[in-house]
Amino acid sequence: MNFLLIVFILALVVIYLSVVIVQQGTVAVITVFGKYARVLRPGLNFKIPFIEVIYRRISIQNRSVELAFQAITADQANVNFKAMLVYSVLNQEEETVKNVAFKFIDEASFMQALIRTIEGSIRSFVATKRQSEILALRSEIIEHVKSQLDTLLESWGYHLTDLQLNDIAFDEVIMRSMAQVVASSNLKAAAENEGQALLITKTKAAEAEGNAIQISAEAEKKASQLRGQGVALFREEVAKGMAESAKVMTEAKLDASLILFSIWTEAIKHFAENGRGNVIFLDGSTDGMEKTMKQLLAVQTLNSGIESSGIIAPPPVSGRQ
Repeated sequence: MNFLLIVFILALVVIYLSVVIVQQGTVAVITVFGKYARVLRPGLNFKIPFIEVIYRRISIQNRSVELAFQAITADQANVNFKAMLVYSVLNQEEETVKNVAFKFIDEASFMQALIRTIEGSIRSFVATKRQSEILALRSEIIEHVKSQLDTLLESWGYHLTDLQLNDIAFDEVIMRSMAQVVASSNLKAAAENEGQALLITKTKAAEAEGNAIQISAEAEKKASQLRGQGVALFREEVAKGMAESAKVMTEAKLDASLILFSIWTEAIKHFAENGRGNVIFLDGSTDGMEKTMKQLLAVQTLNSGIESSGIIAPPPVSGRQ
């Protein structure tokens, strides 16, 4: 009975050591006496106890790591980077899994090589750029790192899924100087905009004032022309009327001075009705009236001679009052 019990226990131990359960998202690398033998896939697997040994379990899922390091620009400015790296095993092929299992002595060595390679790639890129260019080159830095790491990581059996630069910061002194530069640039832009706005406002105001002056001058010019033409027509008509009246009275053998007397009395009546207390001096003497009458008769005689000869007489000059 004791022998059977021992055999049963040994059988259980052998079965236990033969069964290998591989979790989903991982593979197990089997070695025989230290030499690579095969790969166990997720699920229930069996191995030869005491001969086949699980050398390493490798995760084929995405893994991430955070990086924090410094770089120096071409103009000797320190730049602080904080990045997140996402990587994974390239595929589940046997050769790829074999590379992942045996390229590095352990996971820590691989992580150290990966981090230092990424830091060196970023530092070499930043060293060719100036401080003012770095913040605008985030995507270019990522593309540069990926282009350099893809081939190298594939030889190790890995793939760089994503690299994100979460923070790019300069030293405090540089940050303060950059803030001052930005503030001064904003003040300069604001002053330029304010000056341009003021110039536009004054220009528009000057244009409006000039247009108003021009319109007013044109209106005044037109009004002056109309007033002058009205005065000239009035004088012409008065002269014609007086000349005609003088001619009629002469033909009737009446004294033409009656016309002047009538005009004079009508003027006095008009001044009395419409005057506002102003003092007006009128030449009502007989000599003055006679002189005016002679001038009107002379004008009438001149116009009659011109009309009889067929020449159109020019309008009388209205510049004198």
